[in-house]
Amino acid sequence: MTIKDDIRKDIEGSNTKGLQGQFKSWFLDYASYVILERAVPAIEDGLKPVQRRILHAMKEMDDGRFNKVANIIGQSMQYHPHGDASIGDALVNMGQKDLLIETQGNWGDVRTGASAAAPRYIEARLSKFALEVAFNAKTTEWQLSYDGRKNEPITLPMKFPLVLAQGADGIAVGLSTKILPHNFIELIEASIKHLRGKKFEIYPDFQMGGMIDVTDYNEGKRGGKIKVRAHIEEADKKTLLIKSVPYGVTTEQMIESIVKANDQGKIKIKKVTDNTAANVEIQVELASGISPDITIDALYKFTNCEISISPNACVIAGQKPQFLSATELLKTSTDNAKDLLKKELEIKLAELNERWHYTSLEKIFFEEKIYKELEKKHDTWDKVIAAIDKSF
Repeated sequence: MTIKDDIRKDIEGSNTKGLQGQFKSWFLDYASYVILERAVPAIEDGLKPVQRRILHAMKEMDDGRFNKVANIIGQSMQYHPHGDASIGDALVNMGQKDLLIETQGNWGDVRTGASAAAPRYIEARLSKFALEVAFNAKTTEWQLSYDGRKNEPITLPMKFPLVLAQGADGIAVGLSTKILPHNFIELIEASIKHLRGKKFEIYPDFQMGGMIDVTDYNEGKRGGKIKVRAHIEEADKKTLLIKSVPYGVTTEQMIESIVKANDQGKIKIKKVTDNTAANVEIQVELASGISPDITIDALYKFTNCEISISPNACVIAGQKPQFLSATELLKTSTDNAKDLLKKELEIKLAELNERWHYTSLEKIFFEEKIYKELEKKHDTWDKVIAAIDKSF
């Protein structure tokens, strides 16, 4: 009997239920791990584990100077056991958002889809903003790293609605998350209104610019959607200029969609050229006799000049995934920041009280010359303590 026959016999025999149970258990463990530890951000700080570990590693390295990204990746691998590629990609993604991380070198371009330079060539450091709102060892809850050698934060004490400022994308087992980025100033203003008990509205805002229709946004809940359009200008009767790209679309993808629409006969153009430099500019030369206005309408209808995005705000709250609205996320983040600030003040007050108490004892000790009691000869230490206590 071969090994294969032995395995078949075991599967067909009494071990079938146990084997099925193991597969179910393993798959559930895997699904839970991907949801909790890889793909979905935590509501407390708006970060996925890899992002949190990168920031923690950068805080350990922080001396005010830029560090090579290759070194940051190496430091982060002490906490993140999934290889340097995932760390590097997450670091570049955060750096391109220009909020928590200051960058130096070629970090790529989200508008064109250009990749960042190799990690050994580019540098990064924590921004002053990150150092202010994301770190406080005294209010951080810690856990052992995967190999038990170091401590890492369970969540960072984030005093800002980062998950709404940065946005988040992730695909887990059986669910996904898509939280759209929002305007920094608008989030601050909305937080203040919430603290004052006033109503507020927040809508997505994108680095790439463009126009947005939020009629069906539905506060970012599942089932809502937005439409994002590029800015198109008429340079002359034969030339159109696309001055921005919708969120998630690169200039290369935009040009491909225009060429495809032209090949299918949905629009008629002579040539399309990417002139993007400091600003986005895609030049579209029209075929002779074609109306610019009609072409603009066709570009919105048949190309990536207009796209529809469906938000799906899923976060980890209470060790399980929850689907919340952008309004609920902002309220929770603001309340969490308020609690953290209160906790910091309470810790500082306790430290000052302890310092004041200790200083007062020292003052009494010397002013009342209690130390002279120590110079007297006593048979036992208990008698010395009793003499000092009596002097107090």
